[in-house]
Amino acid sequence: MKEDIQFLPVEGVAVAITKEANALNEAIWNTYLINRNKKPLENVFVRSKGYGEQQGKKQETSVLRHHFPTIEQGAITLIEPIDPALFPLSNEYWVSYYIGRQIYDKKFIFPPESIIEENFIQIPELKIPGILHV
Repeated sequence: MKEDIQFLPVEGVAVAITKEANALNEAIWNTYLINRNKKPLENVFVRSKGYGEQQGKKQETSVLRHHFPTIEQGAITLIEPIDPALFPLSNEYWVSYYIGRQIYDKKFIFPPESIIEENFIQIPELKIPGILHV
C-alpha cells in the first residue's frame, strides 16, 4: 500500500528548461533532469503534462512518460523538448526514482507564463541559461 511506503524529501535533483539553438539556428526548448547527488538515481520515471486555461477554455495535454534505468551522479539527462505553445499552461514533471532501496517522488511544477527568458538564470551543470526548479 502506498501509505506504507516512506517517502523521504527529494534533495539533489532538479528539472531545468532551456532555450537552445539547433543546427539551423532555430530556437528549441528542452527539459532536463539534473542529478546533483553523489549517488546514481535508479529506475527513474518522469511523467510530464500541461494543464490550465487558454483563452478561457480548459486545456490539458497528453501525458508523456519517460523511463531512465540509471542517471549517474552529477549527470544531466534530456527528458524531452517542450513546445512554447505550452508556456501559458502549468507544466508538471512528476519524478520518481530510487537511491538504493529508498524510493523518492516529487512534482516539479512550472506555473503558467513562468517559462520566459526574463526568469533565466545560469545553470552551472548545463553551462547555459534557463529556468531551474529544485
